[in-house]
Amino acid sequence: MWLAAAAPSLARRLLFLGPPPPPLLLLLLSRSSRRRRRRLHSLGLAAMPEKRPFERLPADVSPINYSLCLKPDLLDFTFEGKLEAAAQVRQATNQIVMNCADIDIITASYVPEGDEEIHATGFNYQNEDEKVTLSFPSTLQPGTGTLKIDFVGELNDKMKGFYRSKYTTPSGEVRYAAVTQFENVIDRKPYPDDENVVEVKFARTPVMSTYLVAFVVGEYDFVETRSKDGVCVRVYTPVGKAEQGKFALEVAAKTLPFYKDYFNVPYPLPKIDLIAIADFAAGAMENWGLVTYRETALLIDSKNSCSSSRQWVALVVGHELAHQWFGNLVTMEWWTHLWLNEGFASWIEYLCVDHCFPEYDIWTQFVSADYTRAQELDALDNSHPIEVSVGHPSEVDEIFDAISYSKGASVIRMLHDYIGDTDFKKGMNMYLTKFQQKNAATEDLWECLEGASGKPIAAVMNTWTKQMGFPLIYVEAEQVENDRLLKLSQRKFCASGPYVGEDCPQWMVPITISTSEDPNHAKLKILMDKPEMNVVLKNVKPDEWVKLNLGTVGFYRTQYSSDMLESLLPGIRDLSLPPVDRLGLQNDLFSLARAGIISTVEVLKVMEAFVNEPNYTVWSDLSCNLGILSTLLSHTDFYEEIQEFVKDVFSPIGERLGWDPKPGEGHLDALLRGLVLGKLGKAGHKATLEEARRRFKDHVEGKQILSADLRSPVYLTVLKHGDGTTLDIMIKLHKQADMQEEKNRIERVLGATLSPELIQKVLTFALSEEVRPQDTVSVIGGVAGGSKHGRKAAWKFIKDNWEELYNRYQGGFLISRLIKLSVEGFAVDKMAGEVKAFFESHPAPSAERTIQQCCENILLNAAWLKRDAESIHQYLLQRKASPPTV
Repeated sequence: MWLAAAAPSLARRLLFLGPPPPPLLLLLLSRSSRRRRRRLHSLGLAAMPEKRPFERLPADVSPINYSLCLKPDLLDFTFEGKLEAAAQVRQATNQIVMNCADIDIITASYVPEGDEEIHATGFNYQNEDEKVTLSFPSTLQPGTGTLKIDFVGELNDKMKGFYRSKYTTPSGEVRYAAVTQFENVIDRKPYPDDENVVEVKFARTPVMSTYLVAFVVGEYDFVETRSKDGVCVRVYTPVGKAEQGKFALEVAAKTLPFYKDYFNVPYPLPKIDLIAIADFAAGAMENWGLVTYRETALLIDSKNSCSSSRQWVALVVGHELAHQWFGNLVTMEWWTHLWLNEGFASWIEYLCVDHCFPEYDIWTQFVSADYTRAQELDALDNSHPIEVSVGHPSEVDEIFDAISYSKGASVIRMLHDYIGDTDFKKGMNMYLTKFQQKNAATEDLWECLEGASGKPIAAVMNTWTKQMGFPLIYVEAEQVENDRLLKLSQRKFCASGPYVGEDCPQWMVPITISTSEDPNHAKLKILMDKPEMNVVLKNVKPDEWVKLNLGTVGFYRTQYSSDMLESLLPGIRDLSLPPVDRLGLQNDLFSLARAGIISTVEVLKVMEAFVNEPNYTVWSDLSCNLGILSTLLSHTDFYEEIQEFVKDVFSPIGERLGWDPKPGEGHLDALLRGLVLGKLGKAGHKATLEEARRRFKDHVEGKQILSADLRSPVYLTVLKHGDGTTLDIMIKLHKQADMQEEKNRIERVLGATLSPELIQKVLTFALSEEVRPQDTVSVIGGVAGGSKHGRKAAWKFIKDNWEELYNRYQGGFLISRLIKLSVEGFAVDKMAGEVKAFFESHPAPSAERTIQQCCENILLNAAWLKRDAESIHQYLLQRKASPPTV
């Protein structure tokens, strides 16, 4: 729904996109809720402060339909609005309570059907709760009528609500678009005669939630097609870049029929628009019929986009289009059930991409990108359950995190495996059909899946969604004649070490068990519904290995007895273990070491067994874990020794891959080459550094342009080992770049520079006009992750510029991300206290949980360093004296 003042500079290609507004603005949902207080187990960190009670809107007046008129002014950056809402008074009242944020009401009145207009005599704004109460001089009697409101507001630059986005035309002229971002609770902001005004009217929408409304005014080109189901699909791009929308168009056109078939429910609208927005805080937003994206999440250039960008666009398109059914057609009952939206979409996006691009091996990548990331966060005492009681609006931003998205996706994946695809699809159809154009809660989904499968879905899943954390399954084996007896026990896995206490939570755990006789299929599936149990595997030879969690699908970690682990390790070297199981085994061991349950040295020995590893995702996870260890050891005086280890581990695969693609290579080879060369270059591998410098010089001089897949590793390498001239060249390349992807690629690696003077230059650049507001976070985070000095400088920079940064992001989730990226790498106890003290005096309500998690991680890092630093050092020295044979 968009009306726009046609300013002279926007006379060409004015675009008005979006549905008319929905009938859910005044009354969001029913039933108030209060945030629960969380108990902290250890580390001496105070619990997060209790939020004052927050009540949702009263039910005495509810909307039926909205008629809105908006008149944005793209010169003065303001807008005028008129609302006429058909409403029903359910109980006699002399006031109407509405959600409202950052708009000023000029006049308001209520016209009972067949009666005289009653003008509101007062507007009481409750800004902290984002509400306004309209007071009337007489009682509004039960019945239907029309609520009329005139209001005004500002087109802000905060990337939320109704805001302005700056872009540059092909001729170099700076212009503005007006766009919306209403999730999470920002749907409380806006709802809008002379001859220069163009008026666009829209048809009545289906019943929908207010946060799914979107409208855009600006200059755009587009490409379009029709899906095989006849849905009109358009991708809107910046002017002159229509070609860059073709890949997303292809993905969207394949995706809509896939979801229609999977859910057995047609796409409910006649069209779907996807549009690239220059200034955009999130990656994308699933507005019904008009999905908004960051440019980098939608646009692909055939020559200048790397393989990882194509994959990213495919996943984000798959995610947002899944929401058109799961989230839009059926909407969560309240933000407590956010995970139901995001967890499900974060799972099925992979199912969709696997359908569209089977060569991506995307499910193995899921384990590294989502599953392990969720476990890392969920092992903290300051984690939270998947389902979180949400009351006050400020609490909602806190749960847009890896628990709602990645853990939610992981437990859905586990549930899908437990139920089976046929019954899962049957249950999904029941759910979507029963609750279409309505709100639903988690329990509603369980009921439908239970009805379809006949399995105890609610009982099983409540143990995963209503309590935080996940289990560590300890297993030991005994050969009994021709059978293998397994003894299993479960205990909560904690990042701080073995769980202590009598009230240990328990889970109902779907467990799969495989053997070396058939590594790709489960020999046995069981549901572990008690703390301990014994399992007999029939006909297992003494020399066969036994592994739990086939495919790394179950959301748990496994600790094997020493003899079981020893029997599994050769399966890494000879590749008889499937890739996702090699990854899961290594990741479990690394996490056990971080938690102090086993020695880090034992993990380093296992990492050396990956010498023959060909799989990109396995290397990606190894790289991530070695990066964590490198950050930890940057606090010691033997940081260079761990870099030598990195070079030893990655050199063989680097030599096999080389710099240039070979005939027959595909998507995953390109990803692996970029990963390995970047790892070797950052570690200072001499041959890699020399070749990167040579290729960078040719690229800058225009002799031989770097392929898109090589740019990130080359940029990183030359910056890490470069000087001020190198940084100046990189900033010049940034300024010259026409694609936002290239700008982001450069921004992410600028923090690799080591000189204190150059680090300050990068930090200053982060807040300059050259960097889009949403990307400032990546630049500062890159500095913090680049070196020990960079981490200190970034933290000081954040403290010195806190007011500007906080105001820029209005306390949204970008603030949480900035804090996490900047402080989590510290490993000194006193830093946890310093971070905690700073945010006590500089409150960031939406980031409170993130701050607690960061402080906990700092203390855990410090404990890890004290515990294992010396043994790691001795092992690295021993390797140096007697290098292992490959």
